[in-house]
Amino acid sequence: MHDSQDIESATTAVASEGRPDNKTRRYDRQLRLWAATGQAALENARLLVISGSATSTSILKNLVLPGIGHFTILDHTSVTPEDAGNNFFLEGPSSIGKSRAEEAVRLLCELNEGVEGKADTGNVAEILEKNPAYFENFSLVIAHNLQPALLEKLATLLWSDPTYPILAVVNSAGFLAEFSLQFHEHTIIESHTETTPSLRIDKAFPALLEYARSLDFSKMDSMEHSHIPYVVILVRVLDDWKKEHDGNPPKTYDEKKAFKAKILDMKTKFDEENFDEAEAQAYRSWTETNIPSDIRALFNDSRLESLSPTSPPFFHLLYALKQFAAQSPHVLPLTSTLPDMKASTGSYIHLQRLYKDRAEEEKQIFKSFLQVPIPDDLVDSFVKNAHGLKVLRGKKWGSMDEAPEQLAEKLSMSPRETATHLAISALRAFNMKHPETKLTAETLTSEAKALVPTETELPEEFSNAVGELVRAPTADLPNTAALLGGLVAQEVIKMITKQYIPIDGCCVIDLIETWTGTI
Repeated sequence: MHDSQDIESATTAVASEGRPDNKTRRYDRQLRLWAATGQAALENARLLVISGSATSTSILKNLVLPGIGHFTILDHTSVTPEDAGNNFFLEGPSSIGKSRAEEAVRLLCELNEGVEGKADTGNVAEILEKNPAYFENFSLVIAHNLQPALLEKLATLLWSDPTYPILAVVNSAGFLAEFSLQFHEHTIIESHTETTPSLRIDKAFPALLEYARSLDFSKMDSMEHSHIPYVVILVRVLDDWKKEHDGNPPKTYDEKKAFKAKILDMKTKFDEENFDEAEAQAYRSWTETNIPSDIRALFNDSRLESLSPTSPPFFHLLYALKQFAAQSPHVLPLTSTLPDMKASTGSYIHLQRLYKDRAEEEKQIFKSFLQVPIPDDLVDSFVKNAHGLKVLRGKKWGSMDEAPEQLAEKLSMSPRETATHLAISALRAFNMKHPETKLTAETLTSEAKALVPTETELPEEFSNAVGELVRAPTADLPNTAALLGGLVAQEVIKMITKQYIPIDGCCVIDLIETWTGTI
């Protein structure tokens, strides 16, 4: 059995094995973000995008370029002069009168010959009515400015079964926009958290402790002494400290200060950077390595109480992690990843080998707690990223607007973001009730007040948002579309690859005052 290849080893392999293939060169930068596993998930995804609007094609541009496997544009309309003027994925006047879906697909596919695109000129209303199973063919559905009644019907359908696709709802009008994700459950192994895994200096494993004890610092020459890794220095100093303090690490401020002084006193030359590193990292010696609180909370997930062979692999892995953490010394599995440090090549490689061997031992212990077979590469990834696991539970689209008290509370906490969202929701409600009536600031304000408790006072930011919506209630502006294209595509990639943490709630965009926020 060999270790799974990470980006570092992959790029090293490129240097040693010769020129990378065309695909690796094309996707080099994004492979550094989500690696081969993320790219494979992207290439296996099937997207449905409802409407070939400027915003929809801007979103797709940012998904076609990184290599989404398949996309379908569902749009029964023809290109209008307005479309030709604001959509970069139409050929101006020559596209007018042609199918908007077919024109957009043709031009989007020119961006990446490895992506499959399809135009469906069916009517979403008829499909929802006669063939709802159509949507099951996709892994994610994106709907931009879909008619309110159809959007509600689509959201209800996709929420009715946890196995149905994720729904990304995007609404824009002029320089204002918002988008949100509807999903039941989303598990993340590679969250790419900034929190680094523990080096376990305070709970050194036997081989590391034995190595630190075996070194005779006094008999080293100046080169060896100035290249002892700080991890080894700290393990050794902490071991000596505990022998003198009844097995306890430094606790008080004075003790911690004395501990640091003891490290610096070991210097034989003033410029030994490795001891300076050890002094800077001394907090690791008295900071107890334990299970992070957010990971410990996952151990109480209800899914673990009803595990079956058909349960998602993530929860079988989480169950094994819970059992592993219950064993002494009550820590997460060790990873072999070491930070950069002042050290000789030989001492760093030896230290890395100690960590790698121990990590392999603990991985085997972890695997012994698994109740079903799990692929080794998935186990490797889970163990490596155990400190950053996430389980997200979503809500049905529109649930926020069905809770007036909750909206009022959010208005007081985030007036700018919530006021803009409220105005967009009011526009949607108005269009559902009065599709042929001209929009005014008064009617839009009346619709908004119907969504919140009667005593709620609308903030000044609401009036600003209403002004823009009345000015351009249906405008799909190229610059708004471009920004939305990047933001929405980014969140879609997070959901597909199950890497990084997606937005929590509704993302609101105001390009008049140039801000974004979430509620």
